[in-house]
Amino acid sequence: MKSVLFVCLGNICRSPIAEGVARRLIEEGGHNITVDSAGTSHWHAGEPPCKHSVTVARNHNIDISKLRARQVCKADFRTFDLIVALDQNNYNDLKAMGCTNLVKLGDYGHEGADVPDPYFFDGFEGFEHVYTMIESCVKKLLTR
Repeated sequence: MKSVLFVCLGNICRSPIAEGVARRLIEEGGHNITVDSAGTSHWHAGEPPCKHSVTVARNHNIDISKLRARQVCKADFRTFDLIVALDQNNYNDLKAMGCTNLVKLGDYGHEGADVPDPYFFDGFEGFEHVYTMIESCVKKLLTR
């Protein structure tokens, strides 16, 4: 695997965290893998990651503040060796777009569970929960 794209709905909370975690782990491991993130929707295109995602990443020594949201496109399916959906809805949307090089992040250590949208939790705790889940899954994904 030489390139991976993490995809959630808006590309402002979960997938930027996944991109940041993957970049750090790839750098620490001395690998040469291109990493990016995108969203299935266009709602937040051009926006930075949300404040809580930036904070939770920073709390783990990862800077995602300069990332900007973008919408996934069909060309990404040819550009990236692996497309990683953060939940089943994103997986289904990507599949419907014709993506075949697709996996779900929760299949790497969480028995296929969706990485939940952190906004469905009260306060900041959801972001820490999501970060922890993403980090453990990305570690397993990169070791395979």
